[in-house]
Amino acid sequence: MSEHTYKIIELTGSSPTGSDEAIRNAVAKASETVHSLRWFQVVDTRGHIEDGSIGHWQVTVKIGFTLD
Repeated sequence: MSEHTYKIIELTGSSPTGSDEAIRNAVAKASETVHSLRWFQVVDTRGHIEDGSIGHWQVTVKIGFTLD
């Protein structure tokens, strides 16, 4: 196994569908400009309530990627 050095960014994804989709949205957006994504860690989950039900999920993730 080779040695790696990682950089970590923190993003918040959102979705009206669910927390999994909010995570996928954050990872997908990061992959548009950041290369060599390796892992993610959920650090916070919260939501927005509209008329007594969940209107939006918001999930904050740390995403690790290897440096070139």
